[in-house]
Amino acid sequence: MTGGDEGGNETRQAALIVRPKGAGQNLLERLSLQFYKLTWRTPLHNGRLKGKVPLRLLAVPDDPLKGSVARGQSLRMGKFHIQGFEQAFEGLDYQKLNLPPALTDYIHRFDWLRDLAAATNRGEGAPVAAQIADGWLVANGMKTREPAWRVDNCAWRLLNMAAGSPFLLTSTDPVYRSRVINHFARVARHLDQSAPRAPSHFAKSVGWAGVVAASLLLPEGRARRAVGENGLAEALRVTIFPDGGVVSRSPVQLMELIGLLSLLKQCYNARQEIPPAYLIDALGRAVPALLGLSHADGGLGAWQGSAHIGTERIVDLVAASEVRARPHRQALDWGYQRVSAGQSVLLLDAGPPPLARQSASGCASTLAFELSHGPQRIIVNCGGSALVGASIPAALARGLRTTAAHSTLCINDTNSTAILPGGQLGKGVAEVGLERRDVESATRIEASHDGYVRSFGYNHSRLLILRSDGMELRGEDTLVPQGKPKDGTPVHVRFHLGPDIEITPTDNTQTALLRMADGSHWAFAAAGGALSVDDSLWVDEEGRPHPTRQLVIAADTGKGGLTIGWQLRHLG
Repeated sequence: MTGGDEGGNETRQAALIVRPKGAGQNLLERLSLQFYKLTWRTPLHNGRLKGKVPLRLLAVPDDPLKGSVARGQSLRMGKFHIQGFEQAFEGLDYQKLNLPPALTDYIHRFDWLRDLAAATNRGEGAPVAAQIADGWLVANGMKTREPAWRVDNCAWRLLNMAAGSPFLLTSTDPVYRSRVINHFARVARHLDQSAPRAPSHFAKSVGWAGVVAASLLLPEGRARRAVGENGLAEALRVTIFPDGGVVSRSPVQLMELIGLLSLLKQCYNARQEIPPAYLIDALGRAVPALLGLSHADGGLGAWQGSAHIGTERIVDLVAASEVRARPHRQALDWGYQRVSAGQSVLLLDAGPPPLARQSASGCASTLAFELSHGPQRIIVNCGGSALVGASIPAALARGLRTTAAHSTLCINDTNSTAILPGGQLGKGVAEVGLERRDVESATRIEASHDGYVRSFGYNHSRLLILRSDGMELRGEDTLVPQGKPKDGTPVHVRFHLGPDIEITPTDNTQTALLRMADGSHWAFAAAGGALSVDDSLWVDEEGRPHPTRQLVIAADTGKGGLTIGWQLRHLG
């Protein structure tokens, strides 16, 4: 709720954010999905995919999404290249892609078409596209199996093939051209069956988007379009919060959804039809929510598995959406707070973690924060747990999901929300209390979570005060006893430093001097615990880890709880 102005221009917001309850699909839905997938190997499902082969696409959508020139040049040299992993496609067995998940999906989704188009013209790129596509279609076109025929991969493949059809269909080989066109029809019929059975709301949204695209681009799509648009509208309703965030709380997933809807919108434009209002509304809410996680340089922070994403990628995605919007200052459903002051931006995770069914790479990051000043990231989270690839093995990815990999308080090296052996998020933070006050001189945010009450008997409360000129951030982390607190338990408050920051020793052991890449200095001071320096890392958008340092304040709990204060101040 929002209170009125008090003492001039003060605005106040208070809320209690509760983690939703409930399991994913019920037992009947899971059994139904498993049975349906078993039918893929039978003549029954193959019969579902048979039908009239269209002679051509009714329209070719413009691709609003920008491809990577570097990855496209790798394709011209005969290699797939993503997140630091290279794979020659000459002689590659497309039936058994024993590759990292990101590269496997990149191939199955035909995302490479966009990169090829960014690096070359149709005359030079079409033979490369035909070589890859024909090899893939021979191996997978008539055999329905995962991950090639997973609902999200199918939907993206249909959309990417449609946008990239000038490259795919330049060949004069009638057998190859027929194989490509027939695949459009088979994928469309598969999505008709699979979209309503997808295992998550997000996957349903992607699947239904594929159904709608097929209805616009293939003949005889009137009935398919009515069903697809109804399905997509309902899926988006439960996938996107009212404030524009997605239920997984993952910026990467929100970026994918924005890209998907932007490309789908171009399918309507290609048919000279007006996109439905719910699609425009979804994009209009999603873009400002995403920008609410942007730093002072326009790039994104590292939240819920994402890495540190550069400015150019966000600018290109927003341009593709054709949405002009300001960043959300606060989004209670999405669970993030943003404070812009001078050249500084403060971001705070002020929501419970997502449910296990909503995110495969959810993080125990409640009350973590990031701080930037101009182009410099000062305090960050490690990030990158969703980017398992050549540089990030599964074991490291699991570590990047922990509370200790985020700039927040951690008791006894224990996660505030459990990460179970199978990778799912378990019990922990159920409620987050929040109060925010914005006045002329500063913004004050006080937030708390109950993630350590069950295991240690403490509520964690964090106070952040960012001065209006952005030159000083003061903080206080307090453990408030609840029930039977465990005295003498070690506590660490971590502050992972951004890239290219040098730590200069001072005479005061409770103070650290930070030298930025531009030569400016900030002073960090701690009270209520011992300050030390340790190794850390941060992950870039290509999934590459970079070494850096972290400041750590250590203390032990006492009978009355614990309070640790700290200050970060710009010196010039």
